[in-house]
Amino acid sequence: MESMENLQGLIESIRTVKHFQSLNLGELHTIVTAGQIRHYKHGQTIFSEGEACSGMFVLIRGCIHLCKFGRQGQMNIMSLIEPVTMFNEVAVLDGGSNPLTAIAIEESMLWQINYNAFQDLMKRIPQVGLSLLRVLAKRNRELIVHYEDLSFRTVIARTAKLLLDLSMGGCKPIDRRNCSIQEMANRIATVPEAISRSLNIIKCQGLISTSRTEIIVISVEQLADLAQIEPIFWGRGLGTFSNTT
Repeated sequence: MESMENLQGLIESIRTVKHFQSLNLGELHTIVTAGQIRHYKHGQTIFSEGEACSGMFVLIRGCIHLCKFGRQGQMNIMSLIEPVTMFNEVAVLDGGSNPLTAIAIEESMLWQINYNAFQDLMKRIPQVGLSLLRVLAKRNRELIVHYEDLSFRTVIARTAKLLLDLSMGGCKPIDRRNCSIQEMANRIATVPEAISRSLNIIKCQGLISTSRTEIIVISVEQLADLAQIEPIFWGRGLGTFSNTT
């Protein structure tokens, strides 16, 4: 178990998870002490799709990719997990196998609770289970958006949408050292060659500028139009986007 100082810090971190914010300190202490801290190195697999339930996790520090793999080993990155975020809720609710593979893309610290301990928590603190209903509803909406992208958007449209996501609506440059062509391809379920062609087309249209180290969005509105999404103005930038398909 963590020291009291580390335990308090962990409670404060868990408390920032939206679905735990309504719980009191005693309940949060009960939740935290029911699990354990785990550390993973860059590139290490946390759990694999199809394996027995690995429990539920909260990412405290680091970054995680949730992935699906094809029969030939091709990777599709379903979600990028950043602190402080909960994941693998489905498996801990139904006790089934892990639906995705989780890989640490940098050194990471996670809080983990196994299936049996979580089931006991739901009996002791019913609000924990009720909160997960909203989590699952959110995940379902994300999957529907992902399905729409793959079904109704061309590769170039998906690339444009990804550029807007990675640049936070054109508010920051995209660091190519942290987001390779291969990773971009994995994010939108295509191949690197298709990403490269799409980037060249978008660049020739004057919507982005590129160098070896970064990609800068020049025209947010035109890129949003190419992505078939409607920009929503937030402050000085275009921070979030909504689907129009």
